[in-house]
Amino acid sequence: MCVRCGAITADPVVVSEVHQSSGPGFNVYACPECAPHYPPLPDVLDLFHDRDTRRGGTGG
Repeated sequence: MCVRCGAITADPVVVSEVHQSSGPGFNVYACPECAPHYPPLPDVLDLFHDRDTRRGGTGG
C-alpha cells in the first residue's frame, strides 16, 4: 500500500527504511506514481565514502 496516496499497487517502491533499537525494522512503500515525491535512499557505501573523505582519506 502506498504511504502517500493509500493505493494498493503491484509494483511497490521502497521510499524509506525504518530502523528500530529493539526488534526488526520495516520498509515504507509508495506506488510508482508517488515514489518521485520522496528523496532517493542513501547507498550505505556512499555513507562510508563520505566518512572517509571527512577524515582526510582518499575515500576509494
